Amino acid sequence: MPTITDVAKLAGVSVGTVSHVLNGTVPVSPDLCARVRSAIRKLDYHPSEVARSLTNRRTGMLGIVIPDLTNPFFPQLVRGAEDAALEHHQSLIVFNTDERAEREQYLFSVLRRRRVDGILLAAAPNTGDLAHIKRTLRAGIPIVCVDRGPLGLSTDSVLVDNIGGAYECIRHLLSLGHRRIAIITGCLNLQTGWERLEGYKKALKEAAIPEERELIREGNFRAESGYQLARELLSAGNRPSALFVSNAPMTFGALKALRELGLQVPMDISVAMFDEVAYPELFEPQLTCVSQPPYRMGYRAAELLISRLESKKRRGPRVELRLPAELKIKGSTSQKVGD
Repeated sequence: MPTITDVAKLAGVSVGTVSHVLNGTVPVSPDLCARVRSAIRKLDYHPSEVARSLTNRRTGMLGIVIPDLTNPFFPQLVRGAEDAALEHHQSLIVFNTDERAEREQYLFSVLRRRRVDGILLAAAPNTGDLAHIKRTLRAGIPIVCVDRGPLGLSTDSVLVDNIGGAYECIRHLLSLGHRRIAIITGCLNLQTGWERLEGYKKALKEAAIPEERELIREGNFRAESGYQLARELLSAGNRPSALFVSNAPMTFGALKALRELGLQVPMDISVAMFDEVAYPELFEPQLTCVSQPPYRMGYRAAELLISRLESKKRRGPRVELRLPAELKIKGSTSQKVGD
């Protein structure tokens, strides 16, 4: 395996000159720079990141911890973060918590052992045990929460306007004459879960429609909970005329339940969701949705994290970026018919 000494010998320069070319620490003349880069290509030389990290105390590696890689939202978010990281010559390693707090705690330990420079976090549901996050921050490793942050902790974050998006969707359903609107939420100890419920409640309150506790069901952002809760809601008497579901996987579960119950959308019930499917034309009717920008969310979060790494004030004032959500009205919602 070629070494930096081999590169210097082939290029006819000092080892220090090769180091300056690789690290950009000192300007090098175009002629010498070209000779060094030519020697690097001929020898297929790859500098040791481990050795470099010992010198500059940076590994050039970021971690991202997400709750569910099978949820189509999160691969898009990871892709945005990865693109931003690569533009800044950083690599990104991805871990999945499976929505389990104990696994998140373990993965933070793994990331710290790997000496990552910073962490992007879409938090798993937790019961208030944030010690692993606080210890990481005290160790000088910046964290940016993306999509959702743990309740009770103030960190940099890049989020979507959950309250505003849900509010606009419920207003749309109200404008169609629906008054008994059910919601299947995500976990209410997660920011995305309770904020989308807040948007639902805000729209009902503005319309002077009292909340009905039986129309509010707490899911876990997974298809199975959407299926089970939709069956419970729609098998009872006096079923709602509209259903709002807090993410795409739970919506898919709810649609399965509707099909099994013989209910048609939107003739028997209007359905809307917070999320957007990758190929909406595959659904008939297409689904009314609150669209959010996962790629841009991941990209902006990685940029914010890298700006913290490059700043001398890693613990400056907290930054929260809220990206807009967009209501897209399709065929799954229609005017309420009858009483």
